[in-house]
Amino acid sequence: MKYKNFPCFLLLILLDAPAWAGDPKEGSPAPRATATTLSGTTLGTEALRGKVVMLHFWATWCPPCREEMPVLEKFYQEHHEEGFEIIAVSLDEAGDESKVKQFVQSYSYPVAMQSASKVEQFGRIWALPLTFVIDRKGILRKSDWTGEEKITAASLGKAILPLLGEK
Repeated sequence: MKYKNFPCFLLLILLDAPAWAGDPKEGSPAPRATATTLSGTTLGTEALRGKVVMLHFWATWCPPCREEMPVLEKFYQEHHEEGFEIIAVSLDEAGDESKVKQFVQSYSYPVAMQSASKVEQFGRIWALPLTFVIDRKGILRKSDWTGEEKITAASLGKAILPLLGEK
């Protein structure tokens, strides 16, 4: 299936990503990532071990990203107490932080700017939205979940609920 919002499905080459950074593989230990949220809290994949973590790359200028935000919020509200965590990393320009803050003010999950994040080990962010899911043991369980397979309540349930059931 071809992606209908092609402008959002661009190749995004992060000039600061190291050339050796390969794409992480499902079933292997997840790469380390840290992000300082818009509220000033630092979150990291290592510190969140024991939780199911979704690392979600998005931008305010990306229509499919904006469509997914309310779905992510609802799922987060329903399952955060069960150990579900989101780190939403905005790829908006660093100077657009106030615009991002305004956009996410109705969302309760943590949001960080890419400029305040260390996520290079996840490889090039080649499309938006782009999502990775890490289980409670720190294993990458879903990689390269892109806008071609839109995040819905059903797809979140299928991908996340079994992981929340694992202890």
